[in-house]
Amino acid sequence: MDVSGGSGRPRPGNDESAEPRAEPTAPASGSARPEPADTGPPGERPADRPGPADEHHGQPAPTAPEPTGARPSTDDSGSRAPKPETPGTPDTEPPGSGPQGPRTPAPGAGASATPGPATPGPGKPEPETPETKTPGTGAPETGAQGPRVPGATRPAPHTDGGAGPGKPPQRKPEPGGGLLMGRPFGVPVYVAPSWFLVAALITWVFGGQLDRVLPELGAARYLVSLFFAVAFYASVLVHELAHTVAALRFKLPVRRIQLQFFGGVSEIEKEAETPGREFVLAFVGPLLSLVLAGVFYAALLPVEPDSVPGVLLAGLMISNLLVAAFNLLPGLPLDGGRMLRAVVWKITGKPMSGTIAAAWIGRALAIAVLIGLPLLTQSLGSDAADDVGMDTVMDALLAAILAAIIWTGAGNSLRMARLREHLPELRARALTRRAVPVPADTPLSEALRRANASGARALVVVDADGVPVSLVREAAIVGVPEHRRPWVPVSTLAQDLTDGMRVSAELSGEELLDALRANPATEYLVVEETGEIYGVLSAADVERAFVKAMARPS
Repeated sequence: MDVSGGSGRPRPGNDESAEPRAEPTAPASGSARPEPADTGPPGERPADRPGPADEHHGQPAPTAPEPTGARPSTDDSGSRAPKPETPGTPDTEPPGSGPQGPRTPAPGAGASATPGPATPGPGKPEPETPETKTPGTGAPETGAQGPRVPGATRPAPHTDGGAGPGKPPQRKPEPGGGLLMGRPFGVPVYVAPSWFLVAALITWVFGGQLDRVLPELGAARYLVSLFFAVAFYASVLVHELAHTVAALRFKLPVRRIQLQFFGGVSEIEKEAETPGREFVLAFVGPLLSLVLAGVFYAALLPVEPDSVPGVLLAGLMISNLLVAAFNLLPGLPLDGGRMLRAVVWKITGKPMSGTIAAAWIGRALAIAVLIGLPLLTQSLGSDAADDVGMDTVMDALLAAILAAIIWTGAGNSLRMARLREHLPELRARALTRRAVPVPADTPLSEALRRANASGARALVVVDADGVPVSLVREAAIVGVPEHRRPWVPVSTLAQDLTDGMRVSAELSGEELLDALRANPATEYLVVEETGEIYGVLSAADVERAFVKAMARPS
């Protein structure tokens, strides 16, 4: 069985901050995206009106950090003087502290291996930041003409997704997942700790069967049984490698292969582009298991059935037949479920329809396994009275575990399908905040005044030539008491820009999430294809937009 899927789904963060809101982290003179509203009299500009909660910001996708937002506060007269509420709360980051890295998503079983859920940050609440509105429309600024930072006379290096000039994004090392056994075809293969438990179980059960078939082996039967357990999981690995080779052939990245308690999982990070490829990708695994069963059968023919090789070959042949038959059952997350999904996708033209059909059939299969497996094994089991009670308990336990795995996998497949359906709604250009540039020695109070005046919500520190060198972090601003802001230069609150913190304004969906996951940060500098600065993207805004999109019905 393989699980394929895009970026993992992030754990929803908290939209509402427990701590009071502080001023926007908007930069200095010259709005990155000046609007007609900025030229109006005080009280008429977007920055002078209390802004409603963000309408297009959502919770980060799979890998978004939890930066603490800052927002400008206005008094009843519409003045633009920043007024933080309860600055310096214990939840805020002190000035100069490092940024929180974005979360990495966890994939759900079903369409691709469930990338690990995102690990939330240190539990900091996220203050909401206001969205600047276009006068009279009440809609957030998401126009094609994004913020241009005045004064940035030299274009920033162009990047394709935020990995630096001319370099593709580099993925951070993935968490293990057990004991690394090797990297066939460049894909790491891990043996999960639970495998050792199932290996011991197989050794014990198969050893008891050998005692009845080959009693002369004595205690050596357990060595033979352990060899069978290892050989069986080697067959499972071949099954998973078939999925992996097919995925690589279709240019789909494979995160890892993991051998677990109940078989193996090939974690394919993206979905096949066509139903035909989806069908092939799912079918090759059971096909290889059938081929292995045939190979073991052919090897069994010249061997004495009552010998150790004969018993081992017969056991491996039967086990591979069972693996193939089980995986061909037409319900997600099994391979047969993915084949059914491909067929429905081909007929309806909608991958989501295929996922829904295969997932619900998978849930029906889970109920059938829970009820039917104990009845089947009891009808075929031993007639000895002493064995019936223990066998019934073991069969019921095995059925419950299998049913839970299938039911959970079907549910994860539905969630991953919804995730992929809504991912295109995440666009860097739409989520980017307008920014203004400020020199490094600008006092924080002055920088916030300029940001407030221009309706910007982010600050970019530039050098003498107007080239951006760092981004002022929202969390750091909140930690500075208001009375100290005139004496705190913005450079002390800024995070130096790295190649990975520059992302293209054209990124969206999985490409955007991949860029953020590869380079964890709280804010990113968004640039045009020409290298011009578009604005600043907050990982918290991506997270809120993601959660909001997932909440909408499919």
